[in-house]
Amino acid sequence: MKQLLKTVLGPVIVLLTVVVFAYYLGHHPQTVERIRQTPPLVLLLLVALYMVWLLALALITRGSLRLYHKYMSRQENLLFNAYSSLINFFGPGQSGPVFRGVYLKKRHQLGIKQYIFATLLYYACYAALSALLLLVGSRPWWQTLGIMLLVGVGSLAVVRRYKRRSHVATSTGTLRTVMLWIFGATVLQIATQAVIYGVELRSVGAHPSLGQILSYTGVANFSLFVAITPGAIGIREAFLRFGEGLHHLDTSTIVAANVVDRAGYLLFLGVLLVLVIGLHATDKLHLRTVRSETPDE
Repeated sequence: MKQLLKTVLGPVIVLLTVVVFAYYLGHHPQTVERIRQTPPLVLLLLVALYMVWLLALALITRGSLRLYHKYMSRQENLLFNAYSSLINFFGPGQSGPVFRGVYLKKRHQLGIKQYIFATLLYYACYAALSALLLLVGSRPWWQTLGIMLLVGVGSLAVVRRYKRRSHVATSTGTLRTVMLWIFGATVLQIATQAVIYGVELRSVGAHPSLGQILSYTGVANFSLFVAITPGAIGIREAFLRFGEGLHHLDTSTIVAANVVDRAGYLLFLGVLLVLVIGLHATDKLHLRTVRSETPDE
């Protein structure tokens, strides 16, 4: 019964994802038009950069599981983060974290409290690094460093409080190793995001300095914590609009760059969808081959 459910559920999820993807394209013609207007080289570069971003997510997932001595194959890790990205964009609100928690509990017996603790570790790294970028281009180094440390210490205090109250058991040595792993993967993720935003800003005719790009990235990253719309549509733009005093980019540039970002990200999700379908088909073919090679008893 379990094998039958797995065999049926996989294609159903893929089919549902295809339907939702098609529905989104049908109801957002402006995004399709932006894809047509954006130079192909820019779109290819954005898709390649988002692939690096996906790799960073896979590394964060690996580190999170390592905290509890659990393992996920590379293919499963890739599919897991691909599905999470698709659901996070097309699902109600930011559904990706919910999917991740449920999947890890069912598939790898990772408790919800354990999952939340690992996620808080990632958010602590993400918040501290985003605070650094937020101010590095517009404030003196001592203010930037001080606020980064303040955000980092505050985030770690929340993590420690949750760990103590939820009684999540982790060894000190493992925790330190995993923290370094997650921190390094988060650096890769945020650095990739900064390059993505730089490419998008330049593609709409802006000529931002490195400091402006970093501050822009920091502001955009903090929208993650309150992103309640699919793909954070409108939320990120609002954050960037209110953060103009830090990155000094006007509203028209922000809107144009974010339209390019939606177009590039949607194309990236399309590539992920093809990848997911291909991996499912490969698994199904492999399963049939194994069964055909098994001698009858």
